Amino acid sequence: MDDFERMRGRLFGIAYRMTGTATDAEEILQDAWLRWQDAGRDAVRDPDAYLAKVVTNLSIKALTSARARRETYVGEWLPEPVLTGRAEFDALGPLEIVTERESVSFALLLLLERLTPAERAAYVLHEAFAYGYRDVAALIGTSEANARQLASRAGKKLAGEPRQEQPVDRAGWRTLVERFLAAARLGEVEELEKLLAADVMSRADSGGKVSAARNVVIGRDRVARYVIGALQRFGAGIEAYLAEANGEPALVAVGPDGVVAICFIGTGPDGVTDLQFVMNPDKLAFAATQLSKLASET
Repeated sequence: MDDFERMRGRLFGIAYRMTGTATDAEEILQDAWLRWQDAGRDAVRDPDAYLAKVVTNLSIKALTSARARRETYVGEWLPEPVLTGRAEFDALGPLEIVTERESVSFALLLLLERLTPAERAAYVLHEAFAYGYRDVAALIGTSEANARQLASRAGKKLAGEPRQEQPVDRAGWRTLVERFLAAARLGEVEELEKLLAADVMSRADSGGKVSAARNVVIGRDRVARYVIGALQRFGAGIEAYLAEANGEPALVAVGPDGVVAICFIGTGPDGVTDLQFVMNPDKLAFAATQLSKLASET
């Protein structure tokens, strides 16, 4: 097997964790493959290190450019989800090849947006892929001392943020989400409110391309009415399926023309704590392709 193909899973994992979008990760891999074809193979002593360095630096460049574009992004920006499981949470997908699937959780990808590109690279390489600091330094082109400092700064920025410490109770999550969907579809505001935490938040990333709230919706009453209103206006012909995305349970909403949303639903002792709706069609294309491939295999 060609070294690039052997490394593809890890390379995709680095690029995806760095950029937060599968589309950018795929483009980075295409660029890296072209560079690999042009490289003098005899001069490449360590193909794994060479390819990881190429992808890391392309990712830093892509992330820097993407952040400039996000300044004019319409509404909330969320990462691009990747399906890692079929319905009922069976494992599949490109990220299955890469270890530490929890390091690609949707919540962590959001937190990583707070880091500089260099900090993010150091954190991802060390924490998700267990590269030592000497290797991290070589991959991002800095000193070992600076690599340690970058990773340390990243860790401090993320340390105070809420993280999912325990695996999600998927049976409990499913029961709560099914009750949530039933109440929302029936338009039962009071019943839906009982399932929501008092400070529940809802974010929707539409990129201005479909109808969705452009600002965060906060509070039990406002979120309940927002969800019910959205389903009443746009829910006709939409079916919701349980799936796994980014290593955690999620809902995939499918309409006559394909995937229309992927929703991550955070839960806690007081009920649903947050809703993250990815609705931008551009950010659903990769997941839609995954589903299409899965359907053709069954």
